[in-house]
Amino acid sequence: MRDYFTVAHIMMASDSNEGVIICACKGIRTCLLCEEFKGKGQLKEAGPQVVHHFLYDPVLRLAVRQDGEPASFPFPGVFLWENFISEEEEKELISKMDRDVWNQSQSGRRKQDFGPKVNFKKRKVRFGGFSGLPGLSRDLVVRMQREPTLAGFRPVEQCNLDYHPERGSAIDPHLDDSWLWGERLVTVNMLSDTTLAMSLEQGLAELGLAEEVRVAVRLPRRSLVVLQGEARHRWKHAIHRKDIRGRRVCSTYRELSAEFLPGGQQAELGAQLLNIALSFQGTPV
Repeated sequence: MRDYFTVAHIMMASDSNEGVIICACKGIRTCLLCEEFKGKGQLKEAGPQVVHHFLYDPVLRLAVRQDGEPASFPFPGVFLWENFISEEEEKELISKMDRDVWNQSQSGRRKQDFGPKVNFKKRKVRFGGFSGLPGLSRDLVVRMQREPTLAGFRPVEQCNLDYHPERGSAIDPHLDDSWLWGERLVTVNMLSDTTLAMSLEQGLAELGLAEEVRVAVRLPRRSLVVLQGEARHRWKHAIHRKDIRGRRVCSTYRELSAEFLPGGQQAELGAQLLNIALSFQGTPV
């Protein structure tokens, strides 16, 4: 629906007397908006011709083969908590998020950031307008900390992302920063089911697989997922366009790395950031 893209989502610019519609996509990243108006055509997922597909079994904690002969291998570092929030909580959370401004992000997403301003290339952190995590997250963080997998989890940053199929929303395979962000990445999935695509482009030599290996981690609506260990540092994670079938909102929480914790080189800065974050008085920056 063209009218879904309001003035808040697109901007008009003048280039040699011709109107150009600009979205937030940069470089190789695209959404349905810029593909249509910039003539980039339908985005096709790049990758090798041969991909080995596995499905994550959260009970057995195995990656189970989906193509070819039956096979499986241990897949550590993923923890899935189904029904982490109730239907009533989900409704309240989304209602409160929608009262704040959603800013454009790349690949057809919208976002709300609650965290410090970071230059990862120069490894610099500044407070900017950071005033803490939002108040609506206080009870959720307490609930997380009661789970042994998340014992001692103290988030210093929260990022809300809004995905919509009409924008062609997606996020490319990537590894999160590990200079500032710590061991556990925690995401609450809301409004629709989706699939977290884990991938190793170089394959798995220990299994005799030379081509890309993908493990699909199904994320039910209102579930929480934790990535740590190999799933955090070795396997890239993504959300593909084809797996966004309805509006999806997620909140990702990140903790500090050891460098910013007691005993680390930037422990004082880390303490200041945590004091602000855990005041739960934040507004989007």
